[in-house]
Amino acid sequence: MECYGCGNCKQGKLTYYCLMKDEFVVSDESKNLVVEKSRSGRWKKGAPEYEGHRRKSRKIDVV
Repeated sequence: MECYGCGNCKQGKLTYYCLMKDEFVVSDESKNLVVEKSRSGRWKKGAPEYEGHRRKSRKIDVV
């Protein structure tokens, strides 16, 4: 089969849809890609307001 020339494979994305194969393709580069998760959350242990926020969020409202 011949390539249809849609250009999806030339965009440099990790996954793309190939019209010729009629399926999604995952590039080989993405299989070895390691992404570290950053902990940028506001309410981490060690933050000055952590304990106060934790206590307020666990407080049960009695009606």
